Amino acid sequence: MSDPKEEGREEGEVDSLEPDFSKKHPLENRWTLWFDNPNQKQTQKQYGQSLRSVYTFDTVEDFWCLYNNIRTPSQVNVGATYYLFKDGIEPKWEDVRNLKGGCWTAPVPGKGDSKKLLDAWWLNSVLACIGEQFTDGDEINGIAVVIRARGDRIELWTRTASNEAAQMMIGKQLKQFLDISDSQKIGFSVFEEKIASGKAKDRYMV
Repeated sequence: MSDPKEEGREEGEVDSLEPDFSKKHPLENRWTLWFDNPNQKQTQKQYGQSLRSVYTFDTVEDFWCLYNNIRTPSQVNVGATYYLFKDGIEPKWEDVRNLKGGCWTAPVPGKGDSKKLLDAWWLNSVLACIGEQFTDGDEINGIAVVIRARGDRIELWTRTASNEAAQMMIGKQLKQFLDISDSQKIGFSVFEEKIASGKAKDRYMV
């Protein structure tokens, strides 16, 4: 006959292995989701007037709670933009943490099921950012998905445009995370040049 105390101890050990769903898994950084949905095309001076912060989170569980309760990029209006940025950084070129930086731009191919690809690229790029998958993670300021009639795109905003080695590594990894073929090139533009002239040529390409 087995010892009841021994059975109770073993049962207690098994119970202690059950997951505690009340515990949350912290992210390395706090992130804020922003949404911009202007009523009409904006000039550079007007940019930001319709920009709104939506929610700030710092755990895996809170991210999925947010993601599962907002529209996907393919469901929002043309002209809208989602931004996901490290807390404290505004998605504006002039923000002091963006000013010396730039962004990688990955146009979503218009052929085939482009809306499904758009949503997949957005989710994969977001997970790469909040999961700290980039080798030069300190260079990452935020990610954006831009919905436009002339073509949707992903923008990855970084901190230091002059750091060529870091930017090239980030660009290559972004293509890897989005499963972009070698034949499709993405470019990196510099914010200071955009502020000065309203546009900028690609400084780097991968």
